[in-house]
This record gives sequence, structure tokens and C-alpha cells, in this order.
Amino acid sequence: MTNNLKARKAHLTVLLALGAFGTPALAQGTVKVGVLHSLTGTMSISEITVANAAQLAVDEINAAGGVMGKKIEVVKEDGASDWPTFATKAEKLLTQDKVATVFGGWTSASRKAMLPVFEKNKGLLFYPVQFEGNECSPNIIYTGAQPNQQALPALEWAMEQGYKNIFLLGSDYVYPRTANLILKKHITDMKGKLAGEEYVPLGGTEFSSIINKIKAARPDVIINTLNGDSNVSFFKQYQAAGYSAKTLPVISFSIAEQEAQSIGPALLTGQYATWNYFQSLPNAANRKFVAAYQKKYGKNAAITDPMAHAYMDVYLWKAAVEKAKSFDPTAVRKAIVGISMDSPLGKITVDPNGSLTQAVYTGISGAGGQFKVVSQSKGVVAPQPYDKLAFPGKSCP
Repeated sequence: MTNNLKARKAHLTVLLALGAFGTPALAQGTVKVGVLHSLTGTMSISEITVANAAQLAVDEINAAGGVMGKKIEVVKEDGASDWPTFATKAEKLLTQDKVATVFGGWTSASRKAMLPVFEKNKGLLFYPVQFEGNECSPNIIYTGAQPNQQALPALEWAMEQGYKNIFLLGSDYVYPRTANLILKKHITDMKGKLAGEEYVPLGGTEFSSIINKIKAARPDVIINTLNGDSNVSFFKQYQAAGYSAKTLPVISFSIAEQEAQSIGPALLTGQYATWNYFQSLPNAANRKFVAAYQKKYGKNAAITDPMAHAYMDVYLWKAAVEKAKSFDPTAVRKAIVGISMDSPLGKITVDPNGSLTQAVYTGISGAGGQFKVVSQSKGVVAPQPYDKLAFPGKSCP
């Protein structure tokens, strides 16, 4: 072999390693993902740590070699608790930053603002928070609870405790109103009674007139779909009015360990929440996750259901990419169906409708804002995006 031929072959080898001819060259590059949460505004009380949990998963994956040989590069954006901003930032992430996927959103208003952006650009959003159902999109993986994985099990448990006269309180946007529409159908079906139904603007802090209505209605229990820091004001005014968990229990869907710390554990002691995850779950994957998060973000950091979902979402995306052997969002969406893993939540599986089969827990808040599980589903619960009573005849495509 001539020296010139040897040189050309050596040069060709280098070019192939660098991906000059379209070969993967995976070890040499990065893949961008978006993390889009409210880092400011009324929802930041809940969303900053969800973004942190996603970052933790990215850091762990990168330390273990990345995804298909590529290190993950996070492009972080602030939705600022403003739904049009979520849409604008999602557009930026997909069209300018060219991210492979996006992890983000909390409120259904933010998700619905982003949905047409992801559909138009054929992107993929991992949404980690419970929601009202009544939606299926091939461009969203809905890992938070469907109504039959949170709201309805909470109602069933309340009725079993003898809480038949139910007051519904929520923030005034799509999730609380739709979740309560579903709950009202089931309250009637289960021979319960609707004591009242009231809403405040997202971020609202004035509850005096609502508390007066609660006093007049004399409910057995309040089902609470308030979001963000409105919960702080409500529980302070609730306590000032003479109420406690013993006299009028509250079951919340957007209060978890972190919110309990912010509100003050003393205000929430004895109150209930229903989720797919609590920090106190004893499984090995959860102990590992909690230890890793607290090592990175502080030994007293509280861990919540949306944080656990956000952390797990990154690993689900990684598994789907490796199964598809592609970062293409359409290929990843197809590949993710059927993927199962042992997670901090326990065993989870991705359903064909893009949601998770997962367990359901109701917990009671105690010292330090931690929740003790008082009820749990018998095994995992398959997701049902459309409630048959509230939306008869509808199903996912």
C-alpha cells in the first residue's frame, strides 16, 4: 500500500469518526432538550423544583454516558406563570434551539397554550402533572394523573369515610373546572351531595366571602383544586375562621410535600392529598431518587409527585430514544408505548394513549409536611383520559 493511500484511509477514518459523512458520531456530540417551567410568578412555588428534578435526571444520565452516546444539553426557559409565554418559549425551543423534546408545564392552561405549537412543529412534550383528562395528542406524553388516577379515587375514599356533603374549591381555569365537572357527575352517581362550588383567579388571595359560603353550607369535606400560592392564603384564612382538619377536612390535588413546607406544616397537619407519589414511599428506586435530589439541592429538600414524574420523564424519554434508535420525536412517541420501569412511583407502564398506568395513594399530612399513606389502589390503575359519565362516547384516537 502506498503512503498516499495509507494517508487517505487514515483521513477517511477520522472523517467517519467525526460524523463528516452523516454517520452518528454519537460520542462526539450533544442533544438538546428543553425544560420549560414557571421559574417566576405565582406557579414558581411549585415549578422551580420540578425543573430541578428534570435537571437531576439529565445530570445522572450524562454521568452514565448520555443517550446513544450523546450528552444531553438542557435549554431552560421560564414560562413565568403566563400561558402565552409558555407558547412563545415552546416555539423558541422547537424552532430556534432545535431541541429533541421538551419537559415542562404545570397548569392545564400552560399545556393547552403549548399544544398547538407542538402539533404544528411535530415536537414532543412530556407533561408531568395531574390534569383533567379530556385530551389526547400524539405530541404530548401525559405522565401525571388522569381523573381516574387522582380525583375519582379521592372522592371514593372520602365517601367511604362518610364525607357525603362535598364542597368544591378551585382556581379559575380549565383543570379545576373540568375536574370538578367530572366530580359533580360522580357525586350525584354515588348519592352524595354538592354543598357548594367556588373559584378564585389563579394567584387569588381573598377567601373571606368563600369561607362565609362554606360556613353556611356546612360541608363534610372540601375537595381542593387550588393551585400555586393561593393555597397559602386559603389555609391561613381557613384556620383563622376556626376550622381545622378535625372540624372540616380538606383533600387537595395540588398540595404536596413542598407546598406543605411553604404553607407551614402546622396549618396542614391532618389534611389529606391524593397523588401517584409521596416522598415517604419505601421502594428502593424512591430512596435512591430522594437521596440524590437532597444531595444536590439540600438535605431538607421536599420531594413531590410532579418532581418524581419530571425526573422519571427524562428516563422514559431516554428509554424510548434507545428503543427507537432515533431522537426523532415521531419515532420516540411510537417507541415509548409499552415501556415499563421501576420508578420512584413504583412500577409504571406507558399506555398507547400516551399516559401512564400507575398506582394511586391518599396520604395524611404530618410532622415536617410529610404524608403518611392511608389508602392506596389495589395495584396499578390504567389511565382513562375521558370520563364516561362526564364525556360519554368519547375516547382517545
